[in-house]
Amino acid sequence: MRIVFVHPNYHSGGAEIAGTWPPAWVAYLTGSLRRAGFDDITFIDAMTDHVDHAALRRRLAELRPDVVGTTAITPAIYEAEEVLRIARDVAPGCMTVLGGIHGTFMFRQVLSEAPWIDVIVRGEGEEIMTDLMTTLRDGRWPADRRKVKGIAFLDGDQIVTTPAASTVKDLDGIDPDWSILDWSKYLYTPLGVRVAIPNMARGCPFTCSFCSQWKFWRDYRVREPKKVADEIERLVNDHQVGFFILADEEPTINRKKFIEFCQELIDRDLPRRVQWGINTRVTDIMRDKELLPFYRKAGLVHVSLGTEAAAQMKLDVFNKETTVAQNKEAIRLLCDADIFVEAQFIVGLDNETPETLEETFQMAWDWQPDLANWAMYTPWPFTPLFQEIKDQVEVFDFSKYNFVTPIMKPAAMTRGALLEGVLKNYRRFYMRKALFHYPWRGTGYRRKYLLGCLKAFLKAGSQRQFYDLGKAGYFSLKSRDKLDFGFDETRTIAEAQMADWEASADKAARAAERRAAIRAQGKARAEERNALRACGGGAQQMEDAAPDRARPFVMPNGAQPGMAQEPAE
Repeated sequence: MRIVFVHPNYHSGGAEIAGTWPPAWVAYLTGSLRRAGFDDITFIDAMTDHVDHAALRRRLAELRPDVVGTTAITPAIYEAEEVLRIARDVAPGCMTVLGGIHGTFMFRQVLSEAPWIDVIVRGEGEEIMTDLMTTLRDGRWPADRRKVKGIAFLDGDQIVTTPAASTVKDLDGIDPDWSILDWSKYLYTPLGVRVAIPNMARGCPFTCSFCSQWKFWRDYRVREPKKVADEIERLVNDHQVGFFILADEEPTINRKKFIEFCQELIDRDLPRRVQWGINTRVTDIMRDKELLPFYRKAGLVHVSLGTEAAAQMKLDVFNKETTVAQNKEAIRLLCDADIFVEAQFIVGLDNETPETLEETFQMAWDWQPDLANWAMYTPWPFTPLFQEIKDQVEVFDFSKYNFVTPIMKPAAMTRGALLEGVLKNYRRFYMRKALFHYPWRGTGYRRKYLLGCLKAFLKAGSQRQFYDLGKAGYFSLKSRDKLDFGFDETRTIAEAQMADWEASADKAARAAERRAAIRAQGKARAEERNALRACGGGAQQMEDAAPDRARPFVMPNGAQPGMAQEPAE
């Protein structure tokens, strides 16, 4: 059985300016499938190789696949759908499979607009995909398709979802097959070395309102540090990787295991051969301030901090559980430890103004991170914040949901003015850094790294790729207020998806009403008891005086109403 994986050819001018990133998803899926006996697996990286639709069609015709699988983050969804449409045309009998975060939560939307997709894998793919491929290989598809957990599919006009699969409990049992990738293609621009994106942990215990990762992974799990170090060592020895970024949302959550991982790298003398970076929270840096030199010794050279906002009001909206003062202190601590620090700002909510954009610039310059990034707020349609502000969302062209296109229109600004304000911040910040900081500060390695970052920005800018500016007509003579971002206004939310959202909202509202009723009932009974005691009575006297009075309601588990746990939603 021949399986072909395709990474969709989507570009946005965002994170890709820093390098050519290896699609880790295919390595993790391939490793699991090979252990289950599936050896005929081919990978087409249409994004890295800029494979257009005609070339993809020719390649698939040559391969004659039994299964074509792809993945999609939200902005890549239409390209992923087209990959599978081409596969259906070229190989009519093949199974078409979509995975990834967008399909996991928006499967009703996807199946409504792309009915040629046979299966959507919902959630972590390793175990679900193996079960799905085994069912197909054994001739039990489609008869047993409702027995495969964690998938969605069309049965006639009906969208069917099977029960959710459990999360992968034994992360150490996952062994990615990195050999499926052509490593000569994947380079980290600032250092000019090969780059990898391995995984140490999955999940996040925090529930930032603009993020969906905590919903996708569901529970937080960490691999054994030795296993992760083994994988890093193989990447360095077998594929000459010189830089890696841990894919985790926050690898420092489990402090003990993160320390063990760093020690493993040091014991193997790996920091001499490979450096690395992470994303993490401000509070973890504050917690580990005494350990930062140790982290640097282990090869950690770049930390991207989720500062998110310069104003405390925005931090509270995002449910970040951090303060502006903590942001500034964490950046200082990292700089003192000779770790490059990148501050992340989210801009473009309804209350954005020229003054608030200026505030983020002044704050960034005051904090003095080595790098700063201003990302447009992107209303992922499966996040809590989207449900709160969905009445303000006007654009449902998901190909533009890429952190660089202003999807939301602030009340006091046009989208073009918002983009211009962000670009002004970039120009001022990096021009000052280039003139007064990067060439003159720190060791030779620090200068090399930061000038490499500057080179990446300049290269993307000269090619008109940065922030998708070439596609937005930014370099025309148009007024910034009249920029055309090319939104496909025919894109709307499918009826099936809208109905699902409304049902979920109703369920959440009913659950909230039940919680409020339980709390009100408990409060009323407590007030009643207190009033009786205030009149000179006690609990026993009240019972004697009114023997027919109903006893306070007690839950089946013995809890009082006021102590009841909130029902699961």
